[in-house]
Amino acid sequence: MGNRRKAREFAIKVLFHMEFNPGFPKETFKLIGDNFGVAKSIQSFAEELVIGVCENKKKLDEVIRKSSKNWKLERMSHADRSILRLGAFEILFRQDIPPKVSIDEAVELGKRYGTDDSGAFINGLLDNIYNLYVKGDQKQHQD
Repeated sequence: MGNRRKAREFAIKVLFHMEFNPGFPKETFKLIGDNFGVAKSIQSFAEELVIGVCENKKKLDEVIRKSSKNWKLERMSHADRSILRLGAFEILFRQDIPPKVSIDEAVELGKRYGTDDSGAFINGLLDNIYNLYVKGDQKQHQD
């Protein structure tokens, strides 16, 4: 397993914890890191992801709500919601990561940490976000 995947898994653990214990991302990051014995090699990227999701949470939740059909954000499982926020953050704010990589990584996280249906659910929703917000923007700029 690559360092970026490990970093995403760690970031999901931090974001999931923050669903139940809101607080300062850096403090939560340290708390979870200390308890899980996280390797230094993945901490930088994981922290970038956690901070990015936390700083953009309002926008991410708005995008997820608009892209979700028949599912309210509040009804989604905590794990799925955390993974969706992370995937949406990468798609919308991290130009250094190809969107398809972000979607694939989020689907794998969903399969590992969510329910039997999480992978397909996350794939559909993030693909919709990509088509509406990234692909649609690229098309508008070309016209």
